[in-house]
Amino acid sequence: MYSLVYGFYKYISQKDEYCVLILGLDNAGKTTYLEAAKTKLTKNYKGIHPSKVTTTVGLNIGKIDIGSVQLNFWDLGGQSELQSLWDKYYEESHAIIYIVDSSDRDRIDESKDIFDKMIANENLQGVPLLVLANKQDLPDCMGVREVKPIFNKNAHLIGKRDCMVMPVSALTGEGVDEGIRWLVDCIKRNSFVRPPRNSDET
Repeated sequence: MYSLVYGFYKYISQKDEYCVLILGLDNAGKTTYLEAAKTKLTKNYKGIHPSKVTTTVGLNIGKIDIGSVQLNFWDLGGQSELQSLWDKYYEESHAIIYIVDSSDRDRIDESKDIFDKMIANENLQGVPLLVLANKQDLPDCMGVREVKPIFNKNAHLIGKRDCMVMPVSALTGEGVDEGIRWLVDCIKRNSFVRPPRNSDET
């Protein structure tokens, strides 16, 4: 009887698991963003202070539960020598968060080139995409009106997938939860193409 009740409880409490890649150039604020997201959306989570966040060499992992969904975030290092490893994760991902340092005008073209190469990969076809213009707390940063046209130049690569460009400050947390909630809705809509991972598989 216990195993039947436990099995039923496990069934009704099981969350759909989805994998979200956090990509972008080094120093774009990817890890700070992940910490801000966990702090905003996970009860009693005390994040790493931004001053303690170091450059990601390899992979950071984070989990956030939103309703019936569990998001598994993979924050990948953005240095040029690590970008070649990104495509190893594409096939298993359900969404992409691409973070742009909107205060670094000198590297915006580099970021755009990497972005185009990423979304052209066939393993990401149709996957929802959230582009975040980060560091909006800094003076003279580029706003969404400036960033969006740059990343929209090759709209044919983006295709018909759900795509949004939003302003955010990973440092202050502004805009963080809105973007993730939008992404959850997109992931659910796209789940017939990329169904959730079963928690028993992980």
